[in-house]
Amino acid sequence: MGFVSEFKTFAMRGNVMDMAVGIIIGGAFGKIVASFVSDVIMPPIGLLVGGVDFSDLKVVMKEAVMQGTEIVTPAVTLNYGAFVNSVIDFIIIAFAIFMMIKAMNNLKKKEVAAPAPAPAPPAPSNEEKLLAEIRDLLKKQ
Repeated sequence: MGFVSEFKTFAMRGNVMDMAVGIIIGGAFGKIVASFVSDVIMPPIGLLVGGVDFSDLKVVMKEAVMQGTEIVTPAVTLNYGAFVNSVIDFIIIAFAIFMMIKAMNNLKKKEVAAPAPAPAPPAPSNEEKLLAEIRDLLKKQ
């Protein structure tokens, strides 16, 4: 089997394709959540704590070295506001995944809990039919 055909066989397996779709959708979901956190959640939280934009929160470890209006050496900063945004992103994504898995587990439990319909009783054999006829005839006498 050639290298190309072996790779094609590997890449076209269902689980590899499912994983690729999941990664692509996960990346898009991550962008949506990041936008939701930075554009929807953080502004009201910043307003509640005194108009602070969390993405601008930082500790300046070393000031920028300027020569006139030109920056010779940029400032060294510890951007903890961006870290806070990332932590909130993670919490929201983890919660959304938790809720999705919980819903899937509930669906599986319902599927397992639903009893399978009882199989139909087997048709009586010829001997049983004959015995039933004899019994009915004896009852009539």
